[in-house]
Amino acid sequence: MTRGSIVRLYVLAVAAAFGVLPIRAVRGQELTVDTTGAGALIDEALNRSEVMQNLQYLSDVIGPRLTGSAAARRANDWTLERFKAYGLDARLEPWQFGGTWTRGPMRVRMTAPRSHDVSAASWAWAPGTGGATVTGPVVRIDATTPDSFAVHRGRVKQAWVMTRAPSLVWNNDGPPMTAADSERQRDVFRTVFTPFRDADSVTRARRQQFANDLPYLLRRAGALGILVDGSKEHALLNMSGSPNRILPLPQVVITHEDYALFDRLLQAGAPPRLAVSISNTITRDSVPQWNTVAEIPGSERPGQVVIVGAHLDSWDLGTGTTDNGTGAMCTLEAARIIARSGVRPKRSIRFVLFTGEEQGLIGSRKYAEAHAGEADSIQAVIVLDNGTGAISGQALQGRTDLEGLWRAVLAPVARLGADSVVNRNKTGTDHLSFLPYGVPGFNFNQLERGYGHTHHSQSDTYDMAVASDLMQASAVMAVSAYELANLPGLIPRGERSAPTPVEAVKVSDSLIVTGRGSH
Repeated sequence: MTRGSIVRLYVLAVAAAFGVLPIRAVRGQELTVDTTGAGALIDEALNRSEVMQNLQYLSDVIGPRLTGSAAARRANDWTLERFKAYGLDARLEPWQFGGTWTRGPMRVRMTAPRSHDVSAASWAWAPGTGGATVTGPVVRIDATTPDSFAVHRGRVKQAWVMTRAPSLVWNNDGPPMTAADSERQRDVFRTVFTPFRDADSVTRARRQQFANDLPYLLRRAGALGILVDGSKEHALLNMSGSPNRILPLPQVVITHEDYALFDRLLQAGAPPRLAVSISNTITRDSVPQWNTVAEIPGSERPGQVVIVGAHLDSWDLGTGTTDNGTGAMCTLEAARIIARSGVRPKRSIRFVLFTGEEQGLIGSRKYAEAHAGEADSIQAVIVLDNGTGAISGQALQGRTDLEGLWRAVLAPVARLGADSVVNRNKTGTDHLSFLPYGVPGFNFNQLERGYGHTHHSQSDTYDMAVASDLMQASAVMAVSAYELANLPGLIPRGERSAPTPVEAVKVSDSLIVTGRGSH
């Protein structure tokens, strides 16, 4: 009996235990999972891996890959050549990006009540000070609603403005959290990440518009800039920004330790003063960017495809290793594994390294839009984008009807730790761009492995990568893609909806000042 046959029997046994196979799909087809070939893929992944050497080159030689930068294009060109070296047909697919942003030199220094160098970085797609040193006091205001802002508006002129209280960052070297501490932290997270969750649609729209307008209201009131809490421990920063929301005044993220210090000084009646110098460059003209695309043609149904993806772009404080060099290089490695193992998928397997993810999934949204006519021929989209951790299983993204299918798909890699199937909706990754078209899209669950520390911070570097985890993840991606490509029929389509257009955040017309440049 071949190893593939043994694995197939194991899959059927697991499926019977869970009562999930066969799966009923469109046109009454039975989506039984054929695991023949999984053993060869796992062997190639674990014993001849190239994932770490590719990740090291991407991280250390090419470095951070901010969308719109020369490094992002170098990453496109290099991954294109790597796919070709592994025997795949590969190409770059262009899309239009809303404008570039380049980080320049900056310094933030507290000058009162004592001297102190502040660890900080400019928010992306925010202007600088033109290189000039701008000084002023720090103030903290309540800017949660138009009414609360109106009360404090007179205090922001010629000041650096904190618009909210410090984040609740727990000291993990102290006593563990109590239940009350955990609930308080959850409340803080809900306030920051889902501030309008309990509001009706009209109220939610009004509050969202105020949030869009707030930087412009601050500029009109004479504020020097906005201060943002890095919200991480050990002086780690956090980064974001998009050409779809170009800010009208400087916005500076500072370490949680310094942000909390400023708040304590304000409460103690010793308001801090800052001297800030920032040199950034913003271009507003649309520029081309590219997704790297490679393909292994199917032997029986080449017009139907499984898409394996990850985003190639990154933020620029670190080198973009765990967000998302790891996912990108596991995608590249999955292509190598399938190509080198000698197996032939029945459907085509397409590998896509998206750019523009960090600015709002723009590259994948543009790709899905450009390929909308193929949506009904896309078997599924599987994405990896949660750090260096091994894959622990699959999040169903609301597709509970596919639980049995995913348990069967993961059965050959269950011994590697990828054995969990849960009904969880993953947010903020490129699989979401395909859901409006009815394409089944999934982002694998992964072990944490310190992702909360490295995510968007200066510690996102190669030394944080875990080799054994990435070898496992590459194996899981390769096996999953191959098995999905060999299913007897197409997975049932999901619910369709109107795709969200890629467009700039709407600011109230009365606040827009034309002809004003950025530094």
